[in-house]
Amino acid sequence: MSGLKQDQIESVWDYPRPPRLESSARRLTIVHGGVTIAETSRSQRILETSHPPVYYIPREDIAMEFLQVSPRRGTFCEYKGVATYWDLQVPGAKLVEDVAWSYARPSNSYAALKDHLAFYASRVDECTVDGERVQPQPGDFYGGWITSHVTGPFKGAPGTMGW
Repeated sequence: MSGLKQDQIESVWDYPRPPRLESSARRLTIVHGGVTIAETSRSQRILETSHPPVYYIPREDIAMEFLQVSPRRGTFCEYKGVATYWDLQVPGAKLVEDVAWSYARPSNSYAALKDHLAFYASRVDECTVDGERVQPQPGDFYGGWITSHVTGPFKGAPGTMGW
C-alpha cells in the first residue's frame, strides 16, 4: 500500500452511518482538458459506511467559470438535503454533464458543505489526493475517491446495492 503505516489506512467499514463530516487538509487537485479545475488543502469530506471519502471543495478553490448548473438532474439525500448538479465546459473539450454536485442549503448537521462542490472522479481526466491519482468509486451513483489510504470492499459495484 505505497509504504503507508497500518494506522494511516482507513477501512470504509469503520466509517459511521449517518455519515460523518470532517475538515481535511489533504492536497486535492482536479484536472480536465489540460486545465486545473480545482486545487485546495481546505476541503470537507464525508465518511459513510462502505463508501470511500467524498471530498467537497470550496467554491473559492474551483475555477467556477468552467461550471454551470445542470438543467437535467437533482437528487435528495436524507442527511444532507437537496443536491444541485453541475456541468463542466473546458474550452476545446467536450461538455461533461453532471460532473459535480453541491448543497446550496444543506441540513444543519452538514452546514459546512455550503458553497462547496464534490466531483465525480470518473468524469474528469484526473483527480489526486496528496499527489496520488484517485480511483473512482464503482458505479455511477456514488462519488467517492479511492486512494491507498482507504480499504474496502466498496459499495457501488454490481451486486452491492443491497449492502
